[in-house]
Parts: sequence; C-alpha cells; structure tokens
Amino acid sequence: MKKVVKFGGSSLSSAEQFAKVKEIIDSDPDRRFVVPSAPGKRNPKDTKVTDMLYACYDKAQRGEDFKKDLRDIRDRFQRIIDGLHLKTDLSGEFRTIEEMFNKKAGEDYAASRGEYLNGIIMADYLKASFIDSAKVIFFREDGEFDHERTNRTLGEVLKDADRAVIPGFYGSLPDGRVKTFSRGGSDITGSIVARAVKADVYENWTDVSGVLVADPGIVDDPEVIDIITYKELRELSYMGATVLHENAIFPVRIEGIPINIKNTNAPDEKGTWIVQSTGQKARFTITGIAGKKGFCSVNIEKDKMNTEVGFGRKVLQAFEDNDISFEHMPSGIDTMTVLVHQDEFMHKEQNVVSQINRLTHPDSIEIESDLALIAVVGRCMKSSRGTAGRIFSALAHSNVNVKMIDQGSSELNIIIGVTNDDFETAIKAIYSIFVLAEL
Repeated sequence: MKKVVKFGGSSLSSAEQFAKVKEIIDSDPDRRFVVPSAPGKRNPKDTKVTDMLYACYDKAQRGEDFKKDLRDIRDRFQRIIDGLHLKTDLSGEFRTIEEMFNKKAGEDYAASRGEYLNGIIMADYLKASFIDSAKVIFFREDGEFDHERTNRTLGEVLKDADRAVIPGFYGSLPDGRVKTFSRGGSDITGSIVARAVKADVYENWTDVSGVLVADPGIVDDPEVIDIITYKELRELSYMGATVLHENAIFPVRIEGIPINIKNTNAPDEKGTWIVQSTGQKARFTITGIAGKKGFCSVNIEKDKMNTEVGFGRKVLQAFEDNDISFEHMPSGIDTMTVLVHQDEFMHKEQNVVSQINRLTHPDSIEIESDLALIAVVGRCMKSSRGTAGRIFSALAHSNVNVKMIDQGSSELNIIIGVTNDDFETAIKAIYSIFVLAEL
C-alpha cells in the first residue's frame, strides 16, 4: 500500500510539531511520500514564515536593507534544527536566497522558500530523499499547471523511492523560474504526488480532526463530517470551507484516490474521508454548510423577457466585457438576477448598467449590495422530503429574510442569499434544524 502524507504549516511550526509528524510517519511504513508546508504560527500572535518571506522580499524589491528580516527567518528554521538535534546546514541556502532577492527573482520564488527549506529539514530528519518540486512540478508559459508532464516526471522520479520528501506549494515555469500555486497550494502538491505514484490514500494532516459541518467561528463545536464526496467538498470549498484547497480535489479525482483529513495533534481520531462516491448515508440530512459575504445582485426586469431570444447572453456580455464573472443567475419569466462579487463590481457598476441598457433595453435595473451567499450541501438531500421547507422554516423562525434561492440541477446543494448582517444567524439556524435536531 502507498500513502502520500501532506502536513500543514501548523503541523510543522516547531521542533515539537516536527517530532509529532515523524512519529506519525514512522508508525505506518506505507506513509512513504511526504509533502511539507512552510512553518506556520506557533501561537496566535506569531507570524507564518511565508508571510515573513513576503515582507522580506518586499523590502528587497524596494531596495531597502532586508538582511535582518532574512536573519529572523533563518533563526526560525535554526530553532527547529537545534530542537531536533540535527546537523542540517542551511547557510548555503540562505546565501543563495539573499543573492536571488538582490536579483529580484520574484515574489513566487520568495514565497516558495519556506516549503523548500522545511522540505530539506524534513528529509534530513526522516533520512529520506529530498526532491526539489521545481524539478518535477511544471507550469506552462501561460502560468497554467501542466498536469501530464508533471505526472510523467514525478512518476518516473518517485517510482523507486523508498521514502521521499517533496515540498508543497511550488513548481517551475519552462524558463526555470519558480511558480507557486495560490495560498494553501501545498494541498494541491499532495494531490499531484498522490496521482503520480498511484497512491492508495492521500492523507492531509492539519490542526482539525476533519472537515466540519459548519464554520467553528460561527457555530460552537460543530460536528465532524465522517465521509464526504469530491463533489460535496468542491461545493463547500468554493463557498468558503477552508480545510482543503478547492483545487486539490482534481488530480486525485482522476485516479479515484480517497483523501483522509487527519489531525496531527490527535492522530488516533479517524478524521474525514473524501471519496469519489459512497453508498454510506450521511449522519445528517445535510453534509455541510458554508458561505461567503460580500456579494451584490443586479436585478433586470423586462416584460416578455422569456420570448426574447439571446436576452441572457446579452446581459452576461455586459459583465464579460467588464471582466466580471458571475456567481449565480436565478431567473423568472420577466426577471433575471445576476449575483457578482461586490468588490469586483462596484467600481464598474455604471459601465455595466449602461451596457445592459444599451444591449437589452430593460424596463428597470435594480442593484442590491451587502449580500451573503450560503450553500447547504448534501448528497442525501434529494432523497429527503421537505429539505427546502425545513431550511426556510428555520430561517423564518430566526427572523432572517431570504433574498435569493437557487438550487442546482444535481440537487446536491441549495444556495440561499441573505444580507451580510443575517449571515451568521442564518448559518446557526440551518445548523440547528439539521444537526442539533437530528443528533
């Protein structure tokens, strides 16, 4: 059996956390491929190493003296090395980093060094092979990830490896420059490695015991989801659930590799299994709730809109021409509503309105801002009668006014629009009716 294990920044923030990680890896010989993040916060007031690197490089870009900042970063790594009683010497690496910062090597190069250096330490600590991700993970010239070249190269490099460490978060462009994924991209690296080695399981170790039904910042001590499908997690991740990067699903999905979200600080807890499909019923009618604030709606009204061929295309053209993507588009016979991110839309508002008027000649256009979208997701919802009714009953009971309703054709999710002010109240109400009431 082959397992790929990815450890997040909080799992590798100190020597003590490194020791926990080694114990986890050594406890199962199948855990052969390790993907580390950069050191995270050791306490709530601490700074992540990646953020320290961004700040350090920012000074270098402005021509300011950044040597003290770089020493502080080196000290963070040296404390880990000393705490583990290793002889790892990073002095040459830091000389190279200083030289590359002076040459303005790029923000992506700077940000990637946390994972790179942590990978060197981890490989030394585990007595494993170190594989620089820049040599095995590739992006095309346009910045898009090159799936097939990466999969071939990684598979070849790792096929005979007994134990290997592959740093997360970055790869390289065709000219050799370092290119990073978006923040949280070490999750993607773990998924890429899992696909390349045809792993049986991809374990993603973090500081929570799995994917939670709702945001713990809103709901007190929410339940852990036992098992969730790729599709369900994709919906929740897109709407704000942050335990796993939303794009980490795609590489493992190709091979049908399950992901197990585990807690480094509570390794015996089973965590959450993320799978392609399952016949197991969820514990509750819903699988999870997630949402985001900061949307606005553009409501277009026109008599006999439904008979006008191309009306919707013309409306969306106004948004496309202004480089604005839309989130949802519920419609009626004579109405059409387009929901967009408020921060993308507001400074282009009048341009879009003018173009909609010019292209479609509507009877009226109304804009409402400060809206939030909430996704209620669950594979069991389509086989449970009255799910929508229970949602709206709970919201009405909590005096939450529903601004929008949208349900996907798969019946996997129901999207509800509320005001930003009602966001937390709405999530608590939905959690209460589907989770607390069903416990």
